[in-house]
Amino acid sequence: MALDTFPAHVTLRDGSAVTVTPIQPSCSGALLAFYRHLPEEDRLVLKDDVTTSEWAEGFLRKVETKEVISLIAKAGGKVVGEATLYRALRGWTRHVGEIRVTVAPCFRRKGLATALASAQVKIATDLGIEKIIVQVVDNQLAARRTFEKLGFHKDAVLPHHVMDVTGTKRDLIVLANDVSQIWAAMEAANQDYATHQG
Repeated sequence: MALDTFPAHVTLRDGSAVTVTPIQPSCSGALLAFYRHLPEEDRLVLKDDVTTSEWAEGFLRKVETKEVISLIAKAGGKVVGEATLYRALRGWTRHVGEIRVTVAPCFRRKGLATALASAQVKIATDLGIEKIIVQVVDNQLAARRTFEKLGFHKDAVLPHHVMDVTGTKRDLIVLANDVSQIWAAMEAANQDYATHQG
């Protein structure tokens, strides 16, 4: 499986370097610190309250069962990005995976989100996943652009489907792509950064 190729050392557009690796149970505290330091407006549109120890424990249990595959990017000993691949282990959507990516503000617009998303697409391919979806709220323009660069297209819009913690309702946009169609777009995006295995 593609997890055997990690850790991966990624050089971003500005020359800074991060190390991408599958999450380990020992990273629970670092992951919580990453999410707790995100701007509040970023956390408003996340599906879960990612600031609690209970969330972290539940998340890592899903990693253990392989229902979730999580990659973290570290720089200076701190988590600066996280990408998750969700999948059903059985049932009628077992051929579909969902990717979520979150990046620290100071590491945005440097190619890290694209690098993490691309890595998860490769893992999904190894797992035999045929279709990948991404769910973004209508005001998450940067996230939407990242996945559109990888060939994702708008599959559906669910009006007022998301209510953030302040009670504001927003449209949920579902982006999708078949894995077989992602590769050309991903190769073009990969030219923005260089990955060195190690």
